Amino acid sequence: MAAQEKVVLHEEEVGRALTRIAHEILERNPDEPAPALVGIHRRGAFLAKRLHGLLEQLLDAEVALGDLDIGFYRDDVGTRPDAPVLHASHIDFDVTGLTVVIVDDVLFTGRTVRAAIEALFAYGRPERVQLAVLADRGHRELPIRPDYVGKNLPTSRAEHVHVRLRELDGLDEVAISSGEDSLAAAVAEVSA
Repeated sequence: MAAQEKVVLHEEEVGRALTRIAHEILERNPDEPAPALVGIHRRGAFLAKRLHGLLEQLLDAEVALGDLDIGFYRDDVGTRPDAPVLHASHIDFDVTGLTVVIVDDVLFTGRTVRAAIEALFAYGRPERVQLAVLADRGHRELPIRPDYVGKNLPTSRAEHVHVRLRELDGLDEVAISSGEDSLAAAVAEVSA
């Protein structure tokens, strides 16, 4: 059976969600310096870059931006059949003493965020770490919760959340799919 897909966030809604998250970050962190943004590869890095532009525009000031590859920090790295696809991490500022907002596309079990926190601490000791996600689909396996959420998406474990961004996919949208093709689509997106 082919996967049935339902778009739950269209391009305008993705833009509005990111704008709202940027405002919430500033409301929660009014003091200088502004929080640094660190996106998790791949789609989280593109979302962090967009939030970075919004924050700099709202503040009329520079905001630190970085990105993390968590491939070697994953707790399943030794049990995966394929080697992780690696992307370089870029954090060219000292995170020590800063508020750092980790940005990802979808929060699911919490394991990716745990790996990102571990990877982040290789760059120093932030004063505070916060989490911004475009979509929170639930099903946490670790005690991790986002500080900023674009949209809560109640899903079953059999469903998959697809985040498509114009930088990689040519359009902005978030969709939920179900059916047998859902797992194949999830593997293809993680590999991208």
